[in-house]
Amino acid sequence: MAGSDSSTGSRSMSSEPNFMTRLFVQWCCLLAAWGFAALPSSLAAEPTPQEVFGEAVRLFFDAKPVESARNFDQLALSVPGAEPELWQRGLALYYAERFDDGRKQFELHRTVNPNDVENPAWHFLCVAKLEGLEAARGKLLPVGKDPRVPMKEILDLYAGRCEPAAVLAAAEKGEGEIKRNQLCYAHLYLGLYYEAAGDALKAREHVTQAAGPFRMDHYMGKVAVTHAKLRGWPVENAGQ
Repeated sequence: MAGSDSSTGSRSMSSEPNFMTRLFVQWCCLLAAWGFAALPSSLAAEPTPQEVFGEAVRLFFDAKPVESARNFDQLALSVPGAEPELWQRGLALYYAERFDDGRKQFELHRTVNPNDVENPAWHFLCVAKLEGLEAARGKLLPVGKDPRVPMKEILDLYAGRCEPAAVLAAAEKGEGEIKRNQLCYAHLYLGLYYEAAGDALKAREHVTQAAGPFRMDHYMGKVAVTHAKLRGWPVENAGQ
């Protein structure tokens, strides 16, 4: 998504500093619009947007998605124009089981990040929870070209155009950390797909692979770990 790292294919939040800079500028502009030359003591005690964002992320990875989503809600309300950027909020909303809000978040994120396959994938997952798998396929968001492996195959799977084996076959092409990263994504999105399809055993098998032997130390690698934690699935042979 907006924080994707082109070198690793990860949602590693590599663009987070730029995003947080934009939040800070927006916050200062908001204060200026209110006519504050300096922060009053009552307002100075309030957390900054950066602090709210950081706390929301911390709560999410502490497996507290309900509380995380509330912090992201606060951020979206307090900083005009920030909401489209907050794909992290969409993940928290999904795990907080606020699926309609999650769907809307991913639809909004598409306006600023139209080429990321992960965005329609999470939108699909939210719609599937609300309306079922076939309805989710019918409402799959359009997306541009995402060159990361195995994003094409993940999109095809969610759209009903290929089988899960094609996702793994694409991810297996490569060596070292590149291959491991591809397999982390493949297993995570296969697990999410199987969970949406109601196959808890296969969901567990794949998510624990993403969170264990193929774990990566980036945002989505940590999402796999959080998913396993929330579902109560033990993870063995952690890669990191």
